[in-house]
Amino acid sequence: MDKKRVLIIDDDNRNIFALSATLRPRSYECVSCLSAEEALSILENTASFDAILIDMMMPDMDGYEAIPLIKKIPTHENTLVVAVTAQAMVGDKEKCLIAGADYYVSKPIDVDKLLDILSTI
Repeated sequence: MDKKRVLIIDDDNRNIFALSATLRPRSYECVSCLSAEEALSILENTASFDAILIDMMMPDMDGYEAIPLIKKIPTHENTLVVAVTAQAMVGDKEKCLIAGADYYVSKPIDVDKLLDILSTI
């Protein structure tokens, strides 16, 4: 089985560490960055990601701004995008999906739910 490549975009290293520590033992190759701007640069130069996990609340450019830009990159218009957010209020899931996310996972992350989503790639 080929390893699936996942890009983790989060401005908090602790979240990146926790997600990577969860996914790596399950044969996911994790690449991470601390900003949406950095993620866009990586994605414009790398065509081989199976999924993108993006924190919705980041300084400078948040996930709501970044997801439409990610989806405009021809090699990533069909890449699975999972919105990861501490925002769990009524309407937040819908806002993430309207922005272009394929799935929504709230923090603290339900690992089983995340793995179910990633099993679709």
